Amino acid sequence: MVGWAVALHGGGGDIPIDLPDERRIPRETALRHCLDLGISALKSGKHPLDVTELVVRELENHPDFNAGKGSVLTAQGTVEMEASIMDGKTKSCGAVSGLTTVVNPVSLARLVMEKTPHIYLAFDAAEDFARTHGVETVESSHFITPENIARLKQAKEFNRVQLDYTAPTPKEPEIFGDSQTGTVGCVAVDSAGNLAAATSTGGYVNKMAGRIGDSPIIGAGTYANHLCAVSATGKGEYIIRATLAREVAALMEYKGLSLTEAAAYAVEHSGPRGTCGLVAVSANGEVAMPFNTNGMFRACATEDGYTEVAIWPKK
Repeated sequence: MVGWAVALHGGGGDIPIDLPDERRIPRETALRHCLDLGISALKSGKHPLDVTELVVRELENHPDFNAGKGSVLTAQGTVEMEASIMDGKTKSCGAVSGLTTVVNPVSLARLVMEKTPHIYLAFDAAEDFARTHGVETVESSHFITPENIARLKQAKEFNRVQLDYTAPTPKEPEIFGDSQTGTVGCVAVDSAGNLAAATSTGGYVNKMAGRIGDSPIIGAGTYANHLCAVSATGKGEYIIRATLAREVAALMEYKGLSLTEAAAYAVEHSGPRGTCGLVAVSANGEVAMPFNTNGMFRACATEDGYTEVAIWPKK
């Protein structure tokens, strides 16, 4: 049965099971809203590339996720955003990193894919490309929220690089139970079997300026081919080493595994517990959303009427 499907994530990590309602509910609401956007776009016949870009843009615009507006700060107190997008049928893809003023990095990644002979542009050159192509930019202060200034201060005090939803140590203030919000991503397939994936992030709190994670790296944070589309989240260094997104496709292609089997195997073997998760769809409309972290903000829907919005493992 070939049918459309869409899945998205708002990052994974050590999300405390007692996450306060005021932190949980806005994110769940945002996931549901973005899922509805994706469903409507697929139902209206939009190509999965358009669907994934649309959904990720909406996630980037939401201050509670670590991408676009909600991007976390580097050790220097700056924002460095990155994103990528990929089309399954053609394997066309685009990626950007080191962005400081671009409102929607995922859209710039798509422009790199469509308007240049290249795949990846970064830092000043990517910013210049955005300006010459009329992409919406703002002062970098637009991205620097009070919450993220506080998160950076906390990370510096404890001298660490913080990852998605790092739980506080006993000495740390409980207010930062979700001390960093996570990467965002979306995957989609239409009823003709066209596939696409897109991922966007602000990186780690207190990371070295210039550090690049998995999100813009094709085959690591994002991958799509004729079999599946994958967007990953978690500790970028582990995801890059595992070429996690490509691993799912390779297990399907060379081992003949189903999407569910391939995604579960890839997550299980990509790194230690607590390092990653992903969302994926297959050409025939299956969905998989495995993770080895405590939780992962996620949502999905399929043409046969199944929908899910969840954070922690199913009981």
